[in-house]
Amino acid sequence: MKFNIKYFAGFGMLALLALSSCDKDFEETNINPNSPEKVSSALLLPNVIRSTTNEIAGKSWGLGNLVMQQTAKIQFTNEDRYNWGPQGNPYSTFYNALRDINNIILISGEAGQQNYVGIAKVMRANLYSFMTDAYGDLPYSEAIQAKSDINYPKFDKQEDIYKGILAELKEANDLLGSSAEKVEGDILFGGNVVRWKKFANSLRLRILMRLSDRSNPSAEMQAILANPAQSPIFTSNLDEAALQYLQDVPNQHPLFTTRSGSYDEIRLSEKMENALKSINDPRLFAYAQPANASAAGVVGAPEAYQGVPNGLGDEEALKYSPSGDPTKGGSNFISRVGLLFSCSACTPLANPTGYQAVLMSYSELQFILAEARERGFITTGSAEELYKNGIQSSVDYYKARYTLINLPQIASKLVVDNAYYQQAGVAYTGTSQEKLSKIGTQKWLALFFTGMEGWYDWRRTGYPQIVPGPAAFISTVPVRFIYPGSIQSLNAENYKEAIARQGEDALTTRVWWDVK
Repeated sequence: MKFNIKYFAGFGMLALLALSSCDKDFEETNINPNSPEKVSSALLLPNVIRSTTNEIAGKSWGLGNLVMQQTAKIQFTNEDRYNWGPQGNPYSTFYNALRDINNIILISGEAGQQNYVGIAKVMRANLYSFMTDAYGDLPYSEAIQAKSDINYPKFDKQEDIYKGILAELKEANDLLGSSAEKVEGDILFGGNVVRWKKFANSLRLRILMRLSDRSNPSAEMQAILANPAQSPIFTSNLDEAALQYLQDVPNQHPLFTTRSGSYDEIRLSEKMENALKSINDPRLFAYAQPANASAAGVVGAPEAYQGVPNGLGDEEALKYSPSGDPTKGGSNFISRVGLLFSCSACTPLANPTGYQAVLMSYSELQFILAEARERGFITTGSAEELYKNGIQSSVDYYKARYTLINLPQIASKLVVDNAYYQQAGVAYTGTSQEKLSKIGTQKWLALFFTGMEGWYDWRRTGYPQIVPGPAAFISTVPVRFIYPGSIQSLNAENYKEAIARQGEDALTTRVWWDVK
């Protein structure tokens, strides 16, 4: 049999040409239009806001309210007794989000979209602030740089991290509004650039106060307040940074879908109960529900609201009796957390749109300014008026939320009058230290369900007094998180260097700014 060599040579040439043509068009023909290599900032933004804000809100429920004894556990009480191991979050959630935040900065920076860049910088600053207050020293200057072959980032000192955070917030304020693009995907402020500027500058004031025992914040605080056109801050409850949850996933309140058993583990604390009742504070009706077994059992009857002490052992907590009568003990005699925060399986009065995840409130800002004025850091305003604004705006906020979800039986109770402000425990009188104590205590009341901010602020001020419960695993209130176990093993050299500088990786080791 004879083979036609010319034929096969020709066939081979055609095959090579065909392969060459395929290679030429390979990249174009194999791009999936439904999975683009570059994602826009508008697509990245919602998940970054949602995931990190949900993490902060979850920390309120699982640790923040407990360690500040605003709530207490009646079952599986380890968290309430400070049996805290290494904390994988917010570390993991936040560093994952920081990758997308860096991408937003790169993508939008190249496109000249400075509003997106400014928003990303505010978010980045807020996440690092939350993390460093929790852990102390952190990967910062070398973080999220695996593409640059930095797989084992060093831990920066908290002092240096905060210098970077403050600089970034100032830069964000200048960037926001400097370009004209419409911001899409912003589920926090709906693309309102001015509100992002207000958040940036209000955060700066929070952080400057956080560092006030290390450095005098007066000059920087005064500079912000002196130029509201350039450096606006929150001016009402309408400005505050609070994620509004919706009826359906993915923007649904996480607690709304939790099982009733998990929700029922956490109740009103005896400390919060006593603090509110001692000054006839109507937020009792917002923060808690009447106990099921209460004879009164109606909103507005203080005796119907009962708390449980913090830090009890499992058995003691589960059978605790507010009256001391062992036949009247257990969960039916202890108040659940308020209806605003309730799960759908717990009551038909639960509503997914009532609760907001608060990152920073106008009320908190007013207390920051009241303290700054009382301590002489600023000359703007009256400390007493700022203090009263903090109380009023907190009460007004909860009145508005309960009105929104059509619970007038609670909303109508959320009113404070002159008689409230004239009470010895509330009136802005006494020595400067006594006034600072009242500011700190009212701020603690207002910071209910605000991430871990109540804990961070308490570590700085010591207000109010928090005493570990009788079954606590350590004799003092924790002052930091333990680094995640994965970091201890995967970035061991830099981890060891950090704890050698900062101190033992323990709940009792103070971070740099915590000097009291």
